[in-house]
Amino acid sequence: MVIDPNARRTDGESVRIAKDVLCAGAQTKICLPDGPEEVERALARRGARRPVLVGDDRALLRMVELLHRRRELADATLSVVPVGGSATVALAHSLGVPTDAVAAARTVLDGTARPRDLLVDESGGVVLGGLRIPSGRASYGAHGTPGGGCGAAAGADGHDPGPHDGGARGRDCRCDPCDRDRRRRAEEDGDGGGGGDGGGPPGGDPDGDGNQPWWTPAARTARTALTLLSLPVIGLAGGARRPAHPPPQRLRIEADGVLLTDLDRPVERVSVSTAAPGGGLAEVVVHPHAADGPLRTRARAVTVSGPDFRYHADALIRGPVRSRTWTVLAEAWSLMLPHRP
Repeated sequence: MVIDPNARRTDGESVRIAKDVLCAGAQTKICLPDGPEEVERALARRGARRPVLVGDDRALLRMVELLHRRRELADATLSVVPVGGSATVALAHSLGVPTDAVAAARTVLDGTARPRDLLVDESGGVVLGGLRIPSGRASYGAHGTPGGGCGAAAGADGHDPGPHDGGARGRDCRCDPCDRDRRRRAEEDGDGGGGGDGGGPPGGDPDGDGNQPWWTPAARTARTALTLLSLPVIGLAGGARRPAHPPPQRLRIEADGVLLTDLDRPVERVSVSTAAPGGGLAEVVVHPHAADGPLRTRARAVTVSGPDFRYHADALIRGPVRSRTWTVLAEAWSLMLPHRP
């Protein structure tokens, strides 16, 4: 039993309950990893034991991806005890796993292993339920976080490795969007650029001209207010305001080699899902811009290409990429689920 560190921090009581139920019903070896490397070592040494994960959706995705990379996924029937808020265990719930700790632990002991299809891409990423490509760019910055920067969409939390990755976060990232964002922040704060990183030590005035460095609380508050005021807005009932709907994207989408839409036909959104039993086929839905209805088909392989785009894969935001191909692996993994009535 692998207990994710986030689960121990967020809901220790549910972790304790799951541990008590599982230890009372079966011989259990408990692993308390502090990082992905320890999880990999525990899985490598599990022998004939069945892996049980206590954690949220991100921990589930990491474990499936790890087993897939080790080519052990088909032989490892996976069990999950979801621990976390409703938003962080939504994937496990959609797959049919009970979100109550007691019910989930009993499913581990008495449930039924059910095979499921898996979406994999050429970079080794996996999708358990489905993915979607929203239209346009994120309203709050190039990396999907307020004010830009790489933020939580980076590294193990879901940001695809690329030239702007490698442990960089926000102001340390050297990609073009982050460089532009640093220069914009410096201009707004009257910092004169400072090489793009704000210059000088925290709390000081490196230029001696009375300008405050960009990292001071007052400068951050002013920058956030300026960013929000500069967003395009539309009026809502009651005078509320929100960012305007992002523009459609120009993407080339192919399903099993058949062209569904090309760059000359903008799309609002795209979704690919293996949630419904499809015999090794994914359901592809394309919503063209200003069209009467969506395009629907089923395919074994889906390729999307075009200008840099991000996509939501289960609980993660990945990208940006210019091309990605997802292939369905039929019954590539098994999950313990409650008995059907």
